[in-house]
Amino acid sequence: MHEDIDCFCATERLILRSFVPEDFEAYSTYRSLPEIYRYLYSAPPSPEEMREHFDAGLNTRLSEDGDILRCAVVRREDDALMGQVSLKLVSKAAQQAELGYIFNPAYAGKGYATEAAAAIITLGFEKFGFHRIFARLDAKNAGSVGVVERLGLRREAHLVENDRFNGIWGDEYIYALLNREWAARAPNRPR
Repeated sequence: MHEDIDCFCATERLILRSFVPEDFEAYSTYRSLPEIYRYLYSAPPSPEEMREHFDAGLNTRLSEDGDILRCAVVRREDDALMGQVSLKLVSKAAQQAELGYIFNPAYAGKGYATEAAAAIITLGFEKFGFHRIFARLDAKNAGSVGVVERLGLRREAHLVENDRFNGIWGDEYIYALLNREWAARAPNRPR
């Protein structure tokens, strides 16, 4: 895989790039919202934890299992930081990565998450050479289910009551796609 990497790429409406220190205010604004954590099985971080997590994401790499590439998603028209997409190197040996995304709800419903997820999946397959990219989602998260289904990921599993937060059990879906499947649908995939 790759040591220190840059996630820069552009789509019709978005720019994906590495986070920079100046992003912290916008980042902490959306990452502090309780609704962001509804399907993440965790509480919003403290201000100190927020700063530590942000700073740790400034220098990302994909070289060892567990490494995470985090990309800021910025709207081209006004440079607004809308959220982030990520790839986590889950298995170097099996060339597998986990797709992740978190967006400010103020930008929901306009296809930005789908467009950004498509861009990072393309990077994952074409630039980083992953064989398989998957996403784990709370089964009740209709927005995220819509994103991965629009992108053509297949539902491979429905894990029943496999996680618990605040005393409540939750189900999880696992969606995935192989490199050759993504390449085969290149002309038709969302941009």
